[in-house]
Amino acid sequence: MPYTPILATLGFVLSPSGQEVLLVHRNARPQDPAYGRYNGLGGKLEPHEDVVAGMRREILEEAGLTPLQLSLRGTISWPGFGRNGEDWFGFIFLIPRWSGVPPAANAEGELHWVSIQKVLRQELPMWPGDHYFLPLVFDADPRPFHGVMPYQNGQPVSWQYHR
Repeated sequence: MPYTPILATLGFVLSPSGQEVLLVHRNARPQDPAYGRYNGLGGKLEPHEDVVAGMRREILEEAGLTPLQLSLRGTISWPGFGRNGEDWFGFIFLIPRWSGVPPAANAEGELHWVSIQKVLRQELPMWPGDHYFLPLVFDADPRPFHGVMPYQNGQPVSWQYHR
């Protein structure tokens, strides 16, 4: 069977100091599969978009910010990640420069500037697989990573990547 994942972007907007990241606390809709979790910004690509255009659109829609610089940090294949076992494939970006002022909240929940160290120490409720790849997003290695993280029953079952 061919692999036909849902294509998505996931972006991590850095504060001007580079020490904090803008996350959404998904607490607006109790039926949300990510309810209560903190997450980067992003979503599904639209048919006419390339990944950079999709990431720019999502950051503008979710945080009111216009990315001035984007860095592709990696890609992740998430077989079985979706609510009904759908496969997802994500393009992971770091956004170190942007313009605008983020609102206090969006349709998914409250927006918070969070210390990157707090994120890396796993002090927030996040997706169970985030702690595997987030160190690669925030590290100093300029090479992008490319990983696969199969999910079953809402949990990652393995993780591997290459640079």
